[in-house]
Amino acid sequence: KIVKAGDKDLDGQLDFEEFVHYLQDHEKKLRLVFKSLDKKNDGRIDAQEIVQSLRDLGVKISEQQAEKILKSMDKNGTMTIDWNEWRDYHLLHPVENIPEIILYWKHSTIFDVGENLTVPDEFTVEERQTGMWWRHLVAGGGAGAVSRTCTAPLDRLKVLMQVHASRSNNMCIVGGFTQMIREGGPRSLWRGNGINVLKIAPESAIKFMAYEQIKRFIGTDQEMLRIHERLLAGSLAGAIAQSSIYPMEVLKTRMALRKTGQYSGMLDCAKNILKKEGMAAFYKGYIPNMLGIIPYAGIDLAVYETLKNAWLQRYAVNSADPGVFVLLACGTISSTCGQLASYPLALVRTRMQAQASVEGAPEVTMRGLFKHILKTEGAFGLYRGLAPNFMKVIPAVSISYVVYENLKMTLGVQSR
Repeated sequence: KIVKAGDKDLDGQLDFEEFVHYLQDHEKKLRLVFKSLDKKNDGRIDAQEIVQSLRDLGVKISEQQAEKILKSMDKNGTMTIDWNEWRDYHLLHPVENIPEIILYWKHSTIFDVGENLTVPDEFTVEERQTGMWWRHLVAGGGAGAVSRTCTAPLDRLKVLMQVHASRSNNMCIVGGFTQMIREGGPRSLWRGNGINVLKIAPESAIKFMAYEQIKRFIGTDQEMLRIHERLLAGSLAGAIAQSSIYPMEVLKTRMALRKTGQYSGMLDCAKNILKKEGMAAFYKGYIPNMLGIIPYAGIDLAVYETLKNAWLQRYAVNSADPGVFVLLACGTISSTCGQLASYPLALVRTRMQAQASVEGAPEVTMRGLFKHILKTEGAFGLYRGLAPNFMKVIPAVSISYVVYENLKMTLGVQSR
């Protein structure tokens, strides 16, 4: 494990430079954990501090058990551990993911920007055993519902611009809102939001279950996955969840684009599509949607991990806790980069979903649509609706964070 953690050039061996680098890196992580355990800030850890710290992580142990832990590291019989004892004990015990650091940096369900293609949360064994995981999921779902509802007008504007905007019909943000209000009144700004909120619960639940199964299938013995394993498991889980609820995606697009009085509601819209276009219409745009998952999740995760590590290297001296602002900034930037990369696929998907079959009209393919957009509008055409999409990221992340924290308190989840 030590060789694996320190072997930078992947030659299966540790040279002196790599070993020194591993020790420095490892010592830094150990100091962060020592500081977070040392509640009294007196440079020593006692049994009560161990009990308290583990309780914060959701693990309950007795004082006798804490004393046993202490004795294993305590060299001078004081029943407290100083920094040297702590470091000497742990230095050659490779800890790939120290729980405190992970728990502060959870890339959590709180960052719901309405795309919902991110990699699911990691839950510790204790969180699974105590049932904290479902409370996190419920809080995340509630936060997503509120943030999507608050940013729904921007989401609907994005869909309208993706489908209807072109060189001849240059739709701006103010003009788009004016057009929507003129056509259907202020309530029309929330068209398609009902189903967008409804799909959070089944998608999150399926994704979480699939993610847990895929983790077992990968066969890793670690509690927390490495980044490439998380990407693989997360992308597959996302694909399974999206496949299960994809008809709801098509319905959401059609409901957002509907004219006043076109459908009486969600069920009426579904019946209409089924009657006029058949079952296949519910899977329009499925391929670009699936192709978009990997760049979105991959770039989102990679950027988040890079920013996190840069912050830890530069600023984590006394604590691994980055604070709310840093977490939100990292989540917002990573999510935005992920969306940028997968946006052309998302636009093509929305256009395909929006296309109502006309008798005798040729079926539009993904390649055909890409070619048509590039030919008529150029590369810029693949990014129509990007402005309202980015405008909703910061409010969506902020609202979902606040709601998530409040719901966690209500549900009795230990806040970190």
